[in-house]
Amino acid sequence: MDPRWPKVLSLAVHEFRTPMTVVSGYVRMLLKERAGPLSDQQRKLLEETERSLGRLTALVLEVSELSNLEAGTLTFNRQRTDLRAAIRTAVDGLAPLPDRDIAIEVELGDGAALVNGDPLRLAQAVAAVIAALRRELVTSDRLTVRERDATLDGSRAIELRIGDEETHAAFDADDERPIFDEWRGGVGLSLAVARRLIEAHGGRLWGAPAGRKTGARILLPSV
Repeated sequence: MDPRWPKVLSLAVHEFRTPMTVVSGYVRMLLKERAGPLSDQQRKLLEETERSLGRLTALVLEVSELSNLEAGTLTFNRQRTDLRAAIRTAVDGLAPLPDRDIAIEVELGDGAALVNGDPLRLAQAVAAVIAALRRELVTSDRLTVRERDATLDGSRAIELRIGDEETHAAFDADDERPIFDEWRGGVGLSLAVARRLIEAHGGRLWGAPAGRKTGARILLPSV
């Protein structure tokens, strides 16, 4: 990796954040009618501007996280963590899709499944993967997260398989581990951040089996 890459990202965060803060401040002042009354149409336009600024702010935060992950400076609150609890937190925190309803089913074992990691960062990574796959799902109205025992580099691990029923059948029939495409439109840099968070915990993120677009496998070493 080019060592200048994290520095370029960090500089980009600074250069974007400064003007965005100014624009956001002025938009909030206008919405509070500090420059005079607003018509309904003007308020609607400003509210849409504020929503778009929120999306840009989230993207800048992802660039900042990506920069810190690439530089190895992101802090982790590592502890014995119940991965099953982190998965449930991830699923419960997903915002509804604006145009359709995709059910998320979670099939986990009983009790705790312990890993050594940061519970909030793990939930963030799992949520990003599930959210991206849910957004792309067109063959079904149901996405399932299934847990199974696995090995990773010769040690015990927990594997999460995420997909619709056809994808799960393909997982069972084929043990291929294709590269996960983290550069997808419409999800910002959340998947790039997610892969690096998983790898920072000693895990791996793989894509769907051949011929399937919507699916992922997450492996994390267990303790």
